[in-house]
Amino acid sequence: MKISANELRIGSLIEHKGKLWTVCKLQHVKPGKGGAYVQAELKEIKNGTKLNERFRSDESLEKVRLDEEEHQFLYREGDVFTFMNMSTFDQLQIGKEAIGDAAAFLQDNMVVKVSSYEGEIIGIVLPDTVVMEVVEADAVVKGQTASASYKPAVLENGARILVPPHIEAGVKVVVNTSDGSYVERAK
Repeated sequence: MKISANELRIGSLIEHKGKLWTVCKLQHVKPGKGGAYVQAELKEIKNGTKLNERFRSDESLEKVRLDEEEHQFLYREGDVFTFMNMSTFDQLQIGKEAIGDAAAFLQDNMVVKVSSYEGEIIGIVLPDTVVMEVVEADAVVKGQTASASYKPAVLENGARILVPPHIEAGVKVVVNTSDGSYVERAK
């Protein structure tokens, strides 16, 4: 499917120079002289190389459509993750390199979407948020105001995030899976 460069968004998947790329950063530029353009930072799906590319605003690009199927995470064995297709009950094994940073937020029985392109697995899409327990939280520094201060904490998966001062070890919090940030205290 063809789209113009102006229609690019962060997370878009395009085919460029014979390879699949995802858009990491995007900036629309309209200089005082000359035509408008889109400055994009692209990351190749297969090996993770990055490329800064400038597209004219009216330039046509090939947007890639992915096939997505719901799978349930079963277990991890080293760097191999096993998922079960929710409709056919077939098991699928995916290597850590295809999953990337999302591996830290996988939990038993979590339902994810497995993305593939022409039969080849590209990666997984996690739910927007997950509930995780804080295992370690720094003490509150006296004199800090509650509105603008956050303190470092460690989650059960080993990830480090910033949490408000009232969050202590043992408390469950909701975490945004796209950037690993604190959302709210879990209910």
